[in-house]
Amino acid sequence: MINEFLNTVRRDFEGQDLAISKSPDQPVELFENWFEEAVEAQVLDPMAMNIATVDAAGQPSLRVVYLKKISEEGLTFFTDYDSQKGKELANNPHIACNFFWVEINRQVRVLGKAEKLSREESVNYFNSRPKESRISAIVSNQSHETSFEDLAKRRKEIEEKYKDSEPVCPENWGGYIIKAHRFEFWQGKPSRFHHRLVYDAIQGNWDKKIVAP
Repeated sequence: MINEFLNTVRRDFEGQDLAISKSPDQPVELFENWFEEAVEAQVLDPMAMNIATVDAAGQPSLRVVYLKKISEEGLTFFTDYDSQKGKELANNPHIACNFFWVEINRQVRVLGKAEKLSREESVNYFNSRPKESRISAIVSNQSHETSFEDLAKRRKEIEEKYKDSEPVCPENWGGYIIKAHRFEFWQGKPSRFHHRLVYDAIQGNWDKKIVAP
């Protein structure tokens, strides 16, 4: 019954063509263009990206984080280094991320390695956040077992501690930059005849190719 229902939930896709000849040499340039178009189209949370890490047993985990910076070096996000993702990245820096902008029928997949940002970069970003968000980062031992009561108590203590001063960035909190070796741009098209354009890093250059949908 469920499968019969799911097969009836279908919609067609529309979007621009993807062509190697019209695409920039650098994938980050195309990503920036698509990101700007997602913002202009009022996509809900265009910076939201799924990131996948792998534990020591080979079990992948997936969660959503916010992209905070786009540069030629890579894509940047911030988190608790002692969280599940932080521990998994310390053991295996390989990472995958995915953006799905359903409103404009687009998806971007990225494969690469995650490297920690410098302490200075992490502190500078931490200090740019609203005070309430900085307090939350200090309060939460991300991914560790707790209770709502313990979190509320700890938050009250931290708020009191920094009542008349600025919160200090914890040593275990900071950023990662995803240094990509593959970008895939997916454009939804009518009749499921979607367009996929892949960039692979090969000996310092980017190789472009079209792959079947």
